[in-house]
Amino acid sequence: MAPQTRVHGLRPYTNRFVNPITRHFAEWLPGFAIITYRGRKTGRVYQLPINIFHRQGAYVAFLTYGSGAQWVQNVLAQGGCEMRQRGRTTRLVDPELIVDPTRSLVPRPIRFVGRLAHVTEFLRLHPASPATPPG
Repeated sequence: MAPQTRVHGLRPYTNRFVNPITRHFAEWLPGFAIITYRGRKTGRVYQLPINIFHRQGAYVAFLTYGSGAQWVQNVLAQGGCEMRQRGRTTRLVDPELIVDPTRSLVPRPIRFVGRLAHVTEFLRLHPASPATPPG
């Protein structure tokens, strides 16, 4: 696991204050989506706004708080999640944790932000084929 990012300490504030507000519009912003996943311990369904980008037939999530975040662990354990982006819901499967110090998987402006925050971890997910049953 990569070292914690510089913004790791902001996670409680983001969860409590920022996410409840951004949940209302994140699916419509470029580079954002709402993911829906189930907690591996509680079984509860969660919705979370995240930074995610379409790259070479897959989606790459920018792990602002690193791979230790509960949502990342839940998506890895569950084998995927649902993503709502621009009014469309897509089932994402086969999550793969990637460490990329060059941040080449995300657009240049995001690379800059990633460098400042020391973000080097990403989660790559693939759209499920229509024949893939929900997990």
